[in-house]
Amino acid sequence: MSQQVQGVIAPGKNQPVRVETIVVPDPGPGEAVVKIQACGVCHTDLHYKQGGINDDFPFLLGHEASGIVESVGEGVTDVAPGDFVILNWRAVCGSCRACLRGRPQYCFNTHNAQQKMTLLDGTELSPALGIGAFAEKTLVAAGQCTKVDPAVSPAVAGLLGCGVMAGIGAAINTGNVGRGDSVAVIGCGGVGDAAVVGARLAGAAKIIAVDIDDRKLATARTMGATHTVNSRSQDAVEAIRELTGGNGADVVIEAVGHPETYKQAFYARDLAGMVVLVGVPTPDMTLELPLLDVFGRGGALKSSWYGDCLPSRDFPMLVDLHQQGRIDLGAFVTETIALDEVEQAFARMHEGDVLRSVVEF
Repeated sequence: MSQQVQGVIAPGKNQPVRVETIVVPDPGPGEAVVKIQACGVCHTDLHYKQGGINDDFPFLLGHEASGIVESVGEGVTDVAPGDFVILNWRAVCGSCRACLRGRPQYCFNTHNAQQKMTLLDGTELSPALGIGAFAEKTLVAAGQCTKVDPAVSPAVAGLLGCGVMAGIGAAINTGNVGRGDSVAVIGCGGVGDAAVVGARLAGAAKIIAVDIDDRKLATARTMGATHTVNSRSQDAVEAIRELTGGNGADVVIEAVGHPETYKQAFYARDLAGMVVLVGVPTPDMTLELPLLDVFGRGGALKSSWYGDCLPSRDFPMLVDLHQQGRIDLGAFVTETIALDEVEQAFARMHEGDVLRSVVEF
């Protein structure tokens, strides 16, 4: 029997979000219903609200979440009712060309629930990133549930579902930061600060945080940045070069998603250095670089989707590191809020007042 729960929807482009009654069907084959305990307010949800992802309104927002599996459908064996899980939007299929080549972190056919959640009038909802977790309960593909240690705080665990994992993974997975490397991170929001944490975890000797907001730079220091650059008052490229002996950083992580900051990242890397784009651009953005510079500087230009993570490998590992005190995931939680405060949380995010607001249920 289907259930009625409260959830946050984005009804139309740039319209205020609102709490509505959501109809959640019983799980079908390969599906699970999860009782949400916490869900972070991620910038990607704001992109959905603004129409920056697609125009499949109305959206059921929220995707950076943790909770308890309530029920599972036919054929589900990896999770069971009562399991504490982090939801992920890369439920690997195991059979696409990436999976068959041993690269499941690049799976081209990730699974989502086949059934649709709806409004009371039957209007079908598009769940953000196939999850839709600004709701008391949500329906997902069972493969989107990753079991972790239930002793961890749900508010902390949920952040691994997107932003924190994206940033840490951009450093340790995509950027392959190594011991003694120099790393620059451009953009010190939640994802950028997570990249700082990832670089520190990987053993980088020098971690340069770049932003236009001194508050964010101060926070980046607490996360592990060894140097900071306010690019409103300094030339970011020249500052990074000066801090790296005139050479540029071994790895530059762009966590803004804007052509101008990408160019800064491109020219702030050392010869044969790497640029990692983890910031999400909008569909209208274009990039122009002299092809001779692309050729002549060598190295690599990479994009990092979800920190190139494999949830079954990375989520439990990072939870364990947090539990051991080796990384402080709790430092990303600025505030906890109620379900009806998401719109205000978007405003605080836009103003740079929070790393993460987290809805607790």
